[in-house]
Amino acid sequence: MSLKSRLNDDVKTALRAGDKPRVSVLRMTLAAIKQREVDERIELDEAQVLSVLEKMIKQRRESASQFTAGNRQDLADKELAEIELLSTYLPTPLTDTELNALIAAAIERTGASSMRDMGQVMAQLREAAAGRADMAVVSQRVKERLSG
Repeated sequence: MSLKSRLNDDVKTALRAGDKPRVSVLRMTLAAIKQREVDERIELDEAQVLSVLEKMIKQRRESASQFTAGNRQDLADKELAEIELLSTYLPTPLTDTELNALIAAAIERTGASSMRDMGQVMAQLREAAAGRADMAVVSQRVKERLSG
């Protein structure tokens, strides 16, 4: 079952259960996916749907930190709950060991030896780690490897 159809089915299930917060988040997610499809005039594949989910999660993390800094814990908790719900649709996250192995393999494949080669390494890792790792963390680890 594709991720998009799973989201649609979950909206229907949440509607039947009367779970308004879940319905709201899932509809917002489907709207973001549909908006991107309309903007780009394409049908999104699984990787692109995952990137939409990752973007939504990233936005909510940033919002939650802003709300926490502004002493609005109620709003921060709402954002964190949305992150938790959206995260259930992402694939299983990579462990540190798996991530380090992917980075080492990408560096070896590209022959990267300095920071100038970081773009090539990140391009390969973007495909391999899509939805399974925070790309900011991946980027930081690649920087450490290539500069050290």
